[in-house]
Amino acid sequence: MPQIKESLPYEVVHAVEQLGANIRTARLRRRMSQEHLMKAAGVDRKTLYHLETGQPGVSLGRTLSVLWALGLLDTVQHVAHPDQDEHGKVLEQARLPQRVREPATLDSNF
Repeated sequence: MPQIKESLPYEVVHAVEQLGANIRTARLRRRMSQEHLMKAAGVDRKTLYHLETGQPGVSLGRTLSVLWALGLLDTVQHVAHPDQDEHGKVLEQARLPQRVREPATLDSNF
């Protein structure tokens, strides 16, 4: 998987490695063996190893399955949440019209 790491920005590689370390720590704190977590999440040993060592080729679905098996799936709810996207809010606000025309009143006086 070295080609994948070489094509990703450093910050992304670091975030994936940190996520893997966090998943490993969560598993160890729960005193779960890799075998038990593999069965609970429905992944194979190689996938779990790649995930825990921070290799970026693991699919999002498999990663979320492991987080679910650890009871941590709810921690993902805030990832890319629109309410926390300050830059997106600024861009959206800039696109709003500066003024809104008053609605035309219908004159029914014929």
